[in-house]
Amino acid sequence: MLLNDKEFGEVIVRKSPLARGVRFSIATSGRLQMSVPTYTSEFLAKRFLNSNRKMIREKLPVKDPGEQRARDYQKKVLMKKAKEYLPYRLEYYANLYGYSYEKCRLTHANTRWGSCSSNKTISLNIGLMKVPEALRDYVILHELAHLNHMDHSKDFWAEVGRHDKNYKVHEKKLKMFNPGV
Repeated sequence: MLLNDKEFGEVIVRKSPLARGVRFSIATSGRLQMSVPTYTSEFLAKRFLNSNRKMIREKLPVKDPGEQRARDYQKKVLMKKAKEYLPYRLEYYANLYGYSYEKCRLTHANTRWGSCSSNKTISLNIGLMKVPEALRDYVILHELAHLNHMDHSKDFWAEVGRHDKNYKVHEKKLKMFNPGV
């Protein structure tokens, strides 16, 4: 559920069967988030919000509603670019080096550029569209190597090195960027 608030903008209300009370936090989008028990009505959620305004202002770094909208727009643009580019680049390198994966997923994780699951699903962060192409390719090759080595062993790094001779440099440069939008 979403509540529109004049001061905090969109407030995300997450209903949870495990929640015993109301808890406020900041979502990855910078929006205020409330975790409430499943039986909580919209009326009660608004009431909790209003009665906790002072505490929220003092303790939580809620982003300005204008910043939230700008971030949403930036995310939408990056997702569009990522859909047009990343799956095809992944497929190109998979075919070039003989890898086989089941599915490509685009994500918007705050801390990871990519991941590879045991069911051969490769997830790539849309934030890769903000980094130079050589670093994007490094992440793609890194995740493809995980199809053969689900760890960061010597064999894994040797395989990454066979496809990207400058992987150590790329790994260092990638740390200068933030995967979150």
